[in-house]
Order: sequence, then structure tokens, then C-alpha cells
Amino acid sequence: QVQLVESGGGLVQAGGSLRLSCAASGRTFISSVMAWFRQAPGKEREFVAGIKWSDGSTYYADSVKGRFTISRDNAKNTVYLQMNSLKPDDTGVYYCARNDRLLLIKSTTVYDYWGQGTQVTVSS
Repeated sequence: QVQLVESGGGLVQAGGSLRLSCAASGRTFISSVMAWFRQAPGKEREFVAGIKWSDGSTYYADSVKGRFTISRDNAKNTVYLQMNSLKPDDTGVYYCARNDRLLLIKSTTVYDYWGQGTQVTVSS
């Protein structure tokens, strides 16, 4: 059974940085894709960034390009999200997700495993 555990959220001022971590239990596969989503109060969950476990290729939402970086550590089965130049609009619960079907896309429906989420709050 796959479990995803996020950590690293918190309160930060606008312009600051945070690094989120997502540790995955169980095996990862060459077809695994890990992604970060976020959900603000009253809004739908939205895609932030994703990475293919096989070759490290990445995909970002336009709203975070140039500010956020997703990376992976194969040995630790962990994915990171480095968030710089944070804005109040980045506030929300950040979720780690995974599918094992090589689908690096924005839709929540293709991700089979989800973490419990970690709160990120950016103050102005």
C-alpha cells in the first residue's frame, strides 16, 4: 500500500520561501509520476507541479513557473517542492499525489494516491 506523507508547510511572509517534502512508502516504479496540488478555501484543487520518476522531467502550472521547483530523491523516495518568491495567492493546503501510469497531467482524476496535505499560509 502506498502512503504519501507531506511536511514543511507553515506561515511565511510574501517574498519568502518554503520547501515542502513528500515521502512515499512502498515501491516506486519507472511509470510513477509524483505531483503537487493545492487547494485554497472555497476553490477547487489545482495542479502546481509534477515530475516523472523515470527521467525527472517536470511540468509546472503557469502561475508558479520561475518561482517553484519540483525535484526528487530516488534513494529516499521523496519529492520536494521548493517555493520561492511566495505570494498571498499561494496560500492553501498543499497535497502530494501519485499515479503509476506515466501520466504527467493536471487532472486530479488520474492520481490514485494522495497525502493528507500540509498548510501553507503567505501573509502580505
